[in-house]
Amino acid sequence: MSIDLDLRERAELCDLFDELGPEAPTLSGAWTTADLAAHLAVREGDLLGAPGILIPPLAGLTDKRMAALLDRLGYAGVVDKVRNGPPLGPMKIPAVRRVANLIEYYVHHEDVRRANGSGPRTDRPDLEIALWDLLGRMAPLMVRKAGVGGVTVRLVDDAGAERTVGKGDQVVTITGTPGELVLELYGRRDHAEVTYEGDDDAVAKVKAASFGI
Repeated sequence: MSIDLDLRERAELCDLFDELGPEAPTLSGAWTTADLAAHLAVREGDLLGAPGILIPPLAGLTDKRMAALLDRLGYAGVVDKVRNGPPLGPMKIPAVRRVANLIEYYVHHEDVRRANGSGPRTDRPDLEIALWDLLGRMAPLMVRKAGVGGVTVRLVDDAGAERTVGKGDQVVTITGTPGELVLELYGRRDHAEVTYEGDDDAVAKVKAASFGI
């Protein structure tokens, strides 16, 4: 995996934040670009606010910290904070940063791109390779978390490579580029360009599951 891919996604997302301004829509629920930028800044730079991203009872505190950050720095200041990267800490370690941030920044970059009229990118083979590698590491955990017992999930990329997760008798095959498969598993199902094959009940079970970490 190139050391620069997560940094490239970060920089291009921040450029898009600057271009679109604070009120543009995203695919992250009701969040605007301002909300999404604040989320990214809090996630890697706020020890009090970050836990609520993963721990629902603390989500209210996270929301307050995001709002306070926007009030203090303004939208442009928050985007600059994201652009400048994580503060001193584990996220400064390149190996940690790459694994923790590539999918995060890819998904949120696409959240902004696709909510504002852009389609899949077709000029990033290095990104697709890196995302496929990360899917191989993360898909087993994601499928276990989703609770799709009895179903084997088979991920197939556009070149025919495959990763099979689970040991169920029913097999559901999801086919797409690595980037589209990532978006599908991270809940962007209305926008991910993938196809499903398998028994109707098994496909419905997989489509209803929540895979995101």
